[in-house]
Amino acid sequence: MKVPSKIGFIWLLVFSLIGLVVVMLVASLLHLKAVKDEPYFLIGISQPNLNEPRQLLMNNEIRKEAEKHKNVKLIFTDAAENSEKQVHDVQKLMKYGIDLLIISLNDSEKLTPIVTEVYKEIPVIVLGRGVTGYDYSLFIGSDNLAIGKKSGKLAADLLGGTPADIVEIKGAVSTRSVEETSRGFRDYLSHSPFITVNKVIVGDWQRDRAEDELRRILPNSPGVKLVFAHSDAMALGAYRAIDALGLHDVQIIGIDGLDTLNGGFDLVKQGVLSGTVTSPTGGRESIQYALDILNREKVIPKKIILRSHLITPKNAREVEAANDPGHKQIGSRMDVNTKKMKLGVAVVGSESSWRAANTESIKTAAGQDLGIELIMQNAEGSQARQIEIIRSFIRQKVDVIAFTPIVETGWDEVLAEAKAAGIPVMLSDRKVKVEDDSLWTTFIGSDFVEEGRRAARWVVEHKPAEVGETKIVELQGTAGSAPAIERRQGFEEVLSQNAAFHVIASEIGDFTMESGQKLMGKVLQQGMKPQVVFAHNDDMALGAIKAIEQAGLKPGKDVTVISVDATKLAFQAMLAGKLNMSVECNPLLGPQIVKAAKDLVAGKEIPVNIITAESIFSQETAKRDVTTRKY
Repeated sequence: MKVPSKIGFIWLLVFSLIGLVVVMLVASLLHLKAVKDEPYFLIGISQPNLNEPRQLLMNNEIRKEAEKHKNVKLIFTDAAENSEKQVHDVQKLMKYGIDLLIISLNDSEKLTPIVTEVYKEIPVIVLGRGVTGYDYSLFIGSDNLAIGKKSGKLAADLLGGTPADIVEIKGAVSTRSVEETSRGFRDYLSHSPFITVNKVIVGDWQRDRAEDELRRILPNSPGVKLVFAHSDAMALGAYRAIDALGLHDVQIIGIDGLDTLNGGFDLVKQGVLSGTVTSPTGGRESIQYALDILNREKVIPKKIILRSHLITPKNAREVEAANDPGHKQIGSRMDVNTKKMKLGVAVVGSESSWRAANTESIKTAAGQDLGIELIMQNAEGSQARQIEIIRSFIRQKVDVIAFTPIVETGWDEVLAEAKAAGIPVMLSDRKVKVEDDSLWTTFIGSDFVEEGRRAARWVVEHKPAEVGETKIVELQGTAGSAPAIERRQGFEEVLSQNAAFHVIASEIGDFTMESGQKLMGKVLQQGMKPQVVFAHNDDMALGAIKAIEQAGLKPGKDVTVISVDATKLAFQAMLAGKLNMSVECNPLLGPQIVKAAKDLVAGKEIPVNIITAESIFSQETAKRDVTTRKY
C-alpha cells in the first residue's frame, strides 16, 4: 500500500504543477493582451541645451511623469545652444518614428519653420518660448509680463522708494519672452521715478558670463543698489561678482525659483537672493497633456500658462510646507464624494449668438455632471448687477464662482470679498485688471491678441497685388472690455509692420448687430470708402454688411469684411459671399470651466490661463466646415 500512495502523491504533485503553469500562462497571456490593447507611444524631447538648471529640471520632470506610464518611451536630444543642430535633432527624431514632439526652443524665429513642418505630420507641444504663428498642438509656458511685474514690485519694495540704479541681466537678445519680462519689470518701476534701470547685460542664461560682465561694470557704477537677473543661475553669478568685489549694499533678485541645489528657492533660503519669482518648467504638464492628445481626449486647450509665485525670505518656509506632498492643500472646500459642488456662474449678458452658445455650453457641461449644482444668473450687461450677483454667490457659500467681466476694471473690492470667504474665482472669456492677481485663480477663454494678429495676417496675405494703400475700418467691441482692447492690440501689431495698410477709422460698438450697422453707416455717410472692414465679432460684421448693402455696395466684393467668432450666422454670410473670413473664438468653454472648478475644489493648483484651440474660416472653406459647427 505504500507504493501506490507514493505514486498518487507524485501524480498529484505533477497535476498541481501543471495547473500552476497553466494559471501562470493564462495570466501572462492576459497581461500581454492588456499591454497590447494599451497604445504604445514614443515621444521625442528636443532641448536647446542642458547647461541651464531649468532645462535639466524640465527633463527630470518629464522623466518622472513618463515613468508613471509603462506604455510611454522617451528620446531626448540636446542642441548645445545651436539652432541649426536643434533643427537636425528634430529631423532625426522624426526618422525614429516618434508619435509626438515636445520642444523647448533655442531661437523662436529660427525654429518656427521646422515646428510648422513637424506639426503637419504629428502633434507638437512647445515649452517655454513660443513659436511665431499658430502651428502647434499646445503651448505650455509662463506669463512673462506678469513675472516681470512681480519682479518690479519686489524691486520697488526692497529699495523702499529711495533713489537707486538697477542692473538688468537679460538671458538673450530680442526674444519675445525676454522682451515681455523686461517690459513688465520696467512698466511697474515707471511708477517709481527715483529708481532707474540704467545698465543692461546679456548673460545668455549662463552663470559665469553674468558674473564676468557684472565684475566689469560694477566698480564704475556706485549708484547700483539692485541687480535683476532673468534667471536664478545668472543671479547666482551676480552674487559671486558682488561678493568678490566686497560690496554689501547691492540686493539681487532672480527668476525661476527652482527647488534644487543652488536653485532660486534654495538661494533665497540661504540669504543669497533677496527674492525670486517662480517660472514653472511645464515638464510634468507636457507629458500629462501629451497623453491626452495621443489618446484623443476631446477637450485640449491651445495654450496653458502656469501660475508664478513670489518667493522671499519671509514666505519661503510657508511655500516649502505647501509643496510638501503630505501637506493638505488650502482650497479643498468640500468632500467631492459626499455632496454636490455648488458652482455659481454670473453670465455677462445676452448680446450675441456667441454668448448664447457660451451660456448653453456651461449649462450642458454642468448638467452632465451629477456632482455639480449650477447656480446661474444673467447680469444683462450691467457691471453693478454682476457685482451684486457675485455677492449673492458669496452669501450662498458656493464652492467656486465663475464669471465673464463686462469690463476689465472695478472688480478689486468684490473679488477681495470672495477671497476672504475662501471662494476661488475663475474668469471666463474676459480678463480683469486688479492690483492683486491672487484675487482670481484662472482665466479660461481665447487669446484675443492672437485673434487680432490672425485677422491682420489674413488681410496682409490676401491683399490684391494691384492695390496700393489698403484702407481699413475697424469696428471695436464694448469699450474697456478685454476682447476689444486685445483684438485691437494684436491687429495693430501686425499692421504696424506693413506700411501699405492704414486704419482710417476705428469706431467703438458693443458687440451687437445694431451697433455694427449704425457705425458702418456713419463711416460711409462721412464719405470714407474702405477696402476692408474688420469687426470685432460676427454680429457687428453682419450689421456692417447691412450698412454696406444700403450704401449700394457689395460686401465681400467691393468691401472685404472680416470678423471674429465664426458662428453659424457667419458661415451663412460666407456661403452667401458677403463675409470673407472669420477668426474662430470658441464659446464652448463649459467642459473646461467644469473641469477647472472640480480641480479647484479638490485643492489642485490649475494654470493661470487656459486658452482654447481655434481656427480660421474663409469663404473657400465655409461649405466644407459649416456642417461641423455646433454654434
